[in-house]
Amino acid sequence: MFTELHKTFDTFTERERAIFKGAALVFSVSLILNSANIFYKSTELAPVEGGIYTEGVVGQPIALNPLIAGANEADKDITKLLFSDLTDLMETHTISADNRTWTITLKENLTWSDGNKLTSDDIIFTLETVQDPEAHSPQFATWQGVNAERLSEREVRFILKTPYAFFLDNLSNFQIAPQHIFGSIPSANLRLSDYNLEPVGSGPYKFEEYIKGKDGFITEYKFAVNPNYADRSPLIKEIRIKFFPSYDAAIQGFNRREIDGLGGLRAQDVSEIKVGYQLKELIVPRYYAVFLNQNTSLQLRDDAVREALALATNRDTIVKDVFEKRAIPVYGPIYPGIEGYESDVADAYPFSLEKAAELLEKGGWVKGAEGIRTKIVQGSELSLSFELVVPDIDFLVETAEILKKDWAEIGVVITPIVLSTQEIAQNAIRTRNYQMLIFGNILKNNPDVFSFWHSTERFRPGLNLSLYENSKVDSILEAIRKNFNPESRITEVKSLQTMITNDIPAVFLFAPNYLYAAPRQLGGFSASAIPTPSDRFEHVSEWYLKTARVFNLQSQE
Repeated sequence: MFTELHKTFDTFTERERAIFKGAALVFSVSLILNSANIFYKSTELAPVEGGIYTEGVVGQPIALNPLIAGANEADKDITKLLFSDLTDLMETHTISADNRTWTITLKENLTWSDGNKLTSDDIIFTLETVQDPEAHSPQFATWQGVNAERLSEREVRFILKTPYAFFLDNLSNFQIAPQHIFGSIPSANLRLSDYNLEPVGSGPYKFEEYIKGKDGFITEYKFAVNPNYADRSPLIKEIRIKFFPSYDAAIQGFNRREIDGLGGLRAQDVSEIKVGYQLKELIVPRYYAVFLNQNTSLQLRDDAVREALALATNRDTIVKDVFEKRAIPVYGPIYPGIEGYESDVADAYPFSLEKAAELLEKGGWVKGAEGIRTKIVQGSELSLSFELVVPDIDFLVETAEILKKDWAEIGVVITPIVLSTQEIAQNAIRTRNYQMLIFGNILKNNPDVFSFWHSTERFRPGLNLSLYENSKVDSILEAIRKNFNPESRITEVKSLQTMITNDIPAVFLFAPNYLYAAPRQLGGFSASAIPTPSDRFEHVSEWYLKTARVFNLQSQE
């Protein structure tokens, strides 16, 4: 047939041959384009395995051990990659009629990254260790009043002293440690174990190696996919963590493409990134406030003074000038979006220097020659002059300066005392020795704010930084914890919010967004809100860097 076609072609004139060749070319191109169109219509881009993802972290790892990992953000980030929460390991759970007994059944054939079996014995070991005062576990307070019983290799029973409606949230944050690694080590010596830097876990990734410089600074960790992970296997084959001494150094590393991702950015850092990236702005349930200690200041016991301070606080200006609008204003003790939050709280103390000044004037606080308001109380002259303790963190120092300027307009003078967070923890919070303190409350993803506002939490190690005391609020806080009915619980939370807001034990300020820079090709990162910064890795198994076209079964049907 080809021979006949060739003979026919030989009989063509030059013009006919040109037309034939053109037609053949058009036909070939059309065939290719049509085939490509059919291929693209019947296929779709899908994530595939592969790639190396390098995350930048500011700081140093100390203990990659869920038993003792605490305030160090580097530790919390890495343990999220290497250790599973109990809810990740659970197949089912049941709750007794009195809401005090929770029975957990583990998934079948669970193993640690080193191949050893993971059983209910590991669960009980982890609980008993964090409850041991000798371990100094940051989770110590959370797990008091909870006992555990082994029912079988896969079953464990938790028995609570009192019902707790948010116990499942505790389980979802309870990372399990391997008994066969730490079981023979006295609790007081856990920090001495080499396994704190060479961990054996059950999470999506497993430890491969770390690189340490001659100065002792760990520069990098390498983690590979854990083949024994109980859930979906990660798509990214290797994750590396590079450590930097500061955010400035980390941003420089990002610009040199030494790292792919960097979290915890300050608003002003974003403009310093010079390479292509995508910015994730994540909501985290935490807020900052000026906590007012009425025990050390007679002036702050005056309702008019506290109300005036709330009215003279321009949260919108702080959010705009300090955070470039990458934060939200906060007006009360319940974070927006948490169950029971009532948005009307924002209307309680709208910014007004005029109303604040008028309120103080009516309350008998008279402005003197130096612009400071004073009042005779119990035969003594008191002035509205306070020391404000501020952590040495840029955005909090800037916030203090804005407050100083605005509050001076109404005759209230504050002197910021800037201290390191360690100094504040040891010398101010521990002793409650301050008049005013800017600090942050990190909430759970539920309305249990007992530890921040119940009167029993007024002193160390409690977190009631205003030393707030209200018996009605105490009762509601206790009721919320025991209420398993969401509808009635919401009503209680709204009442709680109203009471605390009206008492003004603190001037609530703002909640910064968590800023995370990632490469444009990173997919599978769908979170918009996370309980804590380390929870950005909660669904790391779904992240991907590579894609390929696969046939779409629906289009074929």
